[in-house]
Amino acid sequence: MKNKKLNLVDFPILSRKYKTLLTTKHHSRKPYVAPNLNEIKSYIPGTIIKMKAKVGAKLKEGDIILIQEAMKMMNQIKMPFDGKIKEILVSEGERILKGHLMVIIE
Repeated sequence: MKNKKLNLVDFPILSRKYKTLLTTKHHSRKPYVAPNLNEIKSYIPGTIIKMKAKVGAKLKEGDIILIQEAMKMMNQIKMPFDGKIKEILVSEGERILKGHLMVIIE
């Protein structure tokens, strides 16, 4: 076995500090990115069934933007706050994956 230098990190528990090794999974994880509140992404894979809003439409909080079918359920994607639709990146009949960017709000 080669003589490798161990990269130990401090791990505090209450008033004690321990040294530990970080796993490969820890090193390869995606870094956290704060969500952009002006972007609406799909939280579940599915199919876009109906568009209820158009680009440039001024909507109030709670107004329906589109309907997405997933696992035989119709999910209403609603406006999170008052605003104007800047861009719609999906179309009716399109199948999308989880995390797909659907709408951008101004």
